[in-house]
Amino acid sequence: MDRDRRVRRRGGAAVADRGLAVLQAGRVGAPETRVRGGGRVGFNTGVTAFRLPAKLSEFAAGGQEPRLTAWAATLPSVVPALVARWGLTVGTAYEPGGQCSWVAPATTAAGDAVVLKVGFRHSEAEHEADGLRFWAGDGAVRVFDDATFDDTSALLLERAEPGTLLARALPPLEQDVVLAGLLRRLWRRPPDGHPFRTLASMCDAWAAEFDAKLSSAPAGWDRGLLREGIALYRELPRTTADEVVLCTDLHPENVVAARREPWLVIDPKPYVGDRTYDATQHMLNMDRLLTDPAGLSDRMASLLDLEPARLRQWMFARCVQGCPDWTELYDVAVTLARS
Repeated sequence: MDRDRRVRRRGGAAVADRGLAVLQAGRVGAPETRVRGGGRVGFNTGVTAFRLPAKLSEFAAGGQEPRLTAWAATLPSVVPALVARWGLTVGTAYEPGGQCSWVAPATTAAGDAVVLKVGFRHSEAEHEADGLRFWAGDGAVRVFDDATFDDTSALLLERAEPGTLLARALPPLEQDVVLAGLLRRLWRRPPDGHPFRTLASMCDAWAAEFDAKLSSAPAGWDRGLLREGIALYRELPRTTADEVVLCTDLHPENVVAARREPWLVIDPKPYVGDRTYDATQHMLNMDRLLTDPAGLSDRMASLLDLEPARLRQWMFARCVQGCPDWTELYDVAVTLARS
């Protein structure tokens, strides 16, 4: 579902300059819905104009995910209902935002600064609230409450201030150090009875999508290399006994500046599996990946105390898995295969 996570995070502040969708809602009604804790949410709060942040507006208008497009049209009633449930005063949604959620600063009746995140339910973010509770504010934002109903997954989160993105605050080499420090804190063994899915299950799903796209890959691409890479992508998560809770989506646009800690993680997509995998999303976000993939991989392995050869294998496999959607990754995969 999260298309950016499967390849590379793109865009940035410039996206906010594109047109926003304004949904005219009048008074929109919908049935009451049960939420966490047994309460009821009514959808009869009136909204006269409702703005979608740029990335959500663009993605919903594109029609690639019809369910998401339909869900976005419900936000003028869903958001006021959640505001009423949690007794919030809500500000303007953050720009440019993400593809699958509406997120805004809010204040509780007690005067506490929080964030309201109203997301489209999709499998990769299924356990975001569980992961944040597991980490309990240690390196990540705290979650105070959550509600799940229909196609909506809503969270009431700690507000990190000033909230500057790591991607905009520090140069790339310093970003590496911050990311590595956060990952090492997040990697903990899951408790018995945990809800998290396995990394292997995620890799299997993404590999199946790759298989469906392989026939349309450029004719000049080495099919043997592609088969080797996607086989490794399926195999690697099954070849470690050292399984920890993973973030799986940690990169400089998912780390924000805060007061109680210098940096906090947002938007995790928790799974359980091989910690080495967790370094890969950050590297996919770095321009250095295109020019020196082996050097970047070895640098991150050193910062994270990981086995360098295994991280190179993971990066090779991830570049193969992602190359149908981001063709430059094919050349990176070739370079890593030769290194």
